[in-house]
Amino acid sequence: MSKKGLTYKDAGVSIDEGEKLVEQIKPMVKKTHRPGVMGTIGGFGGAFDLKATGMIDPVLISGTDGVGTKLRIAIDTDILDTVGIDLVAMCVNDVLANGAEPLFFLDYFATGHLDTTKAAKVISGIAKGCELSGAALIGGETAEMPGMYNGDDFDLAGFVVGAVEREKMLPKHEKMKAGDILIGVASSGPHSNGYSLIRKIVDLSDLNWNDASPFMPGKTLGESLITPTKIYVNSILSLIKDDMLLGLSHITGGGITENTPRMLPKNLSFDIDISSFPRPNVFKWLQQTGKIDESEMLRAFNCGVGMVLAVKQDKMTDVLERLESYGETAWVIGQLKDA
Repeated sequence: MSKKGLTYKDAGVSIDEGEKLVEQIKPMVKKTHRPGVMGTIGGFGGAFDLKATGMIDPVLISGTDGVGTKLRIAIDTDILDTVGIDLVAMCVNDVLANGAEPLFFLDYFATGHLDTTKAAKVISGIAKGCELSGAALIGGETAEMPGMYNGDDFDLAGFVVGAVEREKMLPKHEKMKAGDILIGVASSGPHSNGYSLIRKIVDLSDLNWNDASPFMPGKTLGESLITPTKIYVNSILSLIKDDMLLGLSHITGGGITENTPRMLPKNLSFDIDISSFPRPNVFKWLQQTGKIDESEMLRAFNCGVGMVLAVKQDKMTDVLERLESYGETAWVIGQLKDA
């Protein structure tokens, strides 16, 4: 310790490292710019010109989320370049469920000790997620907090603002009726939900993160479970703009059974045929290894469906074809009924 007196660095916080990180991520941020972005990162707030979107009667839709204990696997395996995609995906998929196009995103990265190399990897994933969703990364906060996080641990939070023309907002309760069709769109895996249970199952299996994955050939267990959350903006936003959807549910914590009702009016319920879509091997392995009841599987995991769309019967074929043209896998999985 210097005899000249304490510095912030002596307390465990390096201002120089923080400034170094900002310089490293500027090129990543620049790639996410879209019409409406005003200025660059480094100010006290991110500015966005809503008029530049060209919307006539826009409604702002905001969302916030994290990655949950999936971060534990990322930290333990040192696979840090994809959890940022998860962070963006969990936020933008939520506002998409209201019909909103993501406009801009802000992140919060908190750690006990700032390692600029590792932090840059995480933020590169955030920037990639923003590129995939069309959202501009216009700001954020990197907090170095000694004593709050142990070792290499860190936490992430994300915040997105989107906009939708008022007449395009979802769900459209007034148009929903019994007999309307439910379409499931495939997930990329567990996404960012159920990871406390997943880690418990891995503990019971006696496998390590570096062991060969029992359900994904050519990958380690850690690599197979860190697969990032799918971003649905590009494939679904055009359906919203063309008035092809009645409602949309992002299947997150609570699974299909608890998230599908979130888009429905009180007078309607739903039937879903679980056998109508294939269950990916990761979920089969989790269920078998953890001896998990089917009802718990459907509440804890998406089981292969990341989004559920409500559509009119006469638009069902068009919606399926459009989704396929965007590279999505989708199935008719059920229908609405009177409550």
